[in-house]
Amino acid sequence: MIGSPENMSLETAQQQATTLPQDVSTGTGRWTLRRSWMATAALAMSMLVYFIRNEGWPTNVAFTIGITGTLVSLLVLASRRVLFSTAMVAALVSLVIIAADVKWNYIGMVLHAYDVVFYMMSPDTLWYLWIDFRKELIALATTFVAIGLLAVYLYRSDPTRSTRTSAAIGLVLALVLSGGANQLRGERPHTLFYWDNLYVSSFYSSWAETLSTLWRGQIIEASAREPGLRPFAEPQNCPMRERPPHIILIHQESVFPPSLFPAIGYDEKLDPMFRSGDGTLRKLRVETYGGASWLTEFSVLAGVSTYSFGGMRTFVQSMMQGKVRDSVTQTLSRCGYDNALFYPVPKQFVSSGKFYNSIGIDEIYDFHAQKAKKYNERDRFYYANALDRIAQQVSTSKAPLFSYIITSVAHLPYKYTHSPEMDVPGGGPGTNPEMHEYLRRLSLVRLDLDWFRAELKRRFPSERFVIVQYGDHQPIVTRPLLGFGEATAAQDVILAPESRGFLTYYAVEGINVTVPPLPDVDVLDVPYLGTVMLKSAGLPLSPAGRERLRLLERCSGRYYQCENQADIMAFHRRLIDGGLLVAR
Repeated sequence: MIGSPENMSLETAQQQATTLPQDVSTGTGRWTLRRSWMATAALAMSMLVYFIRNEGWPTNVAFTIGITGTLVSLLVLASRRVLFSTAMVAALVSLVIIAADVKWNYIGMVLHAYDVVFYMMSPDTLWYLWIDFRKELIALATTFVAIGLLAVYLYRSDPTRSTRTSAAIGLVLALVLSGGANQLRGERPHTLFYWDNLYVSSFYSSWAETLSTLWRGQIIEASAREPGLRPFAEPQNCPMRERPPHIILIHQESVFPPSLFPAIGYDEKLDPMFRSGDGTLRKLRVETYGGASWLTEFSVLAGVSTYSFGGMRTFVQSMMQGKVRDSVTQTLSRCGYDNALFYPVPKQFVSSGKFYNSIGIDEIYDFHAQKAKKYNERDRFYYANALDRIAQQVSTSKAPLFSYIITSVAHLPYKYTHSPEMDVPGGGPGTNPEMHEYLRRLSLVRLDLDWFRAELKRRFPSERFVIVQYGDHQPIVTRPLLGFGEATAAQDVILAPESRGFLTYYAVEGINVTVPPLPDVDVLDVPYLGTVMLKSAGLPLSPAGRERLRLLERCSGRYYQCENQADIMAFHRRLIDGGLLVAR
């Protein structure tokens, strides 16, 4: 009979013969069932050991295991082949590790899911990679071909099988593990894509924000296109009536006015350092705490909030190379300035050098070019180098100079005494030792800034200067004042945008030049600072710059938290449509 068990067994054997290699069941084929399961176990164990050794703290390891298990379960659900599915995911993990390591060694940043989208959508960038990284691209293409051939071979010869019910149960368990671990591990550290080297978990963590960006259709938040929104025209010139002053922008690393926290006992001789030329202390609201200085640098120069990039904001400098076309430094270049950056670390750090080059800073004097011996030299070291460059400019060129000086003496750690030969005030009696050391370093900052001003006046008595300084973020020593324990890591200090933990300062003064009145707002958000600097130097603003000043007044100094958020979103749309901000 057709429906007899004997015939059913014959049909089953015939079906298996069409899908399995010859003699698998007898153990004489290349992939016996036993060997296949052993290979599957070996691959799974290899990934597990790597994750435990390299992916950080337990909840992050669990998250990585859970996502990897989810991928394997999805492939098993589709193919029912366990060895094939495990091998393909292991190949993906290996590719991520290799690509992340290569990328980190070149630009100091590990692999992000948006990299795939970015390169696939940018033929020019692919061509650049082909010119400069041809061997790596050929190796990558060869690897993809090899994986493809392996996939075909394993799919045809893999004897391991799983029911779809079992695969579905595995998928649910993996999703529960990854989701629970993701909740327990907390907010992603802002350092994750830079120096934590958590290659696989970093890549997995980037999927959600990449999908969100693709859904939004652009990197930065912006309003929809509307007929009444006219794009900003890209400025072509900079009409000037007279030679403008030299501009010095000082990025005061980890510096904030201690007076913002009445509980701090400190030497009040520090207070004048934080005041503008009119004697007023002006507060600046930044968008990072305890680290990630590049976020503040980006907002100052690009004139937009890093918050507007959502989860992509942690690597705006790398992501926005060549995509900002009306930055502060590009405006200065149009106005005839030469631009120089004095950078305390290697320019490869978080890919900053390439970003700065892309926005018109051709001269970068980094750690090596300045012949620094450590990453947090006294500020006087950087000021002396800047003075030498100004002297060269004055003697050889009629063009004004923009000097962007990034200091470092106030940078952590605070567990040792910096410049012990200097007898300077620190904290009052009973001050925490790390806070005491931080306040000592503020005294060094004040002394060196006073020396720098005096040297400018002495060496260049007939030159005009506008000096703008700002604190890039608060140091971690303010954690207890914000309600956190002294052992809390900087990335675990989660603050609301209104928190005092985001307040620093900015100050503007002139030497041989009168600075116009500064914005009359209680707190200035950091994206406005670059435009305020241009206005203080008397430079003509681009249409986008004039609109940014209008928004400053309309939003009372706020940007991302402006009550008229529709105006900010429309501003972004006009930047995008005018080609001043490339949003893909």
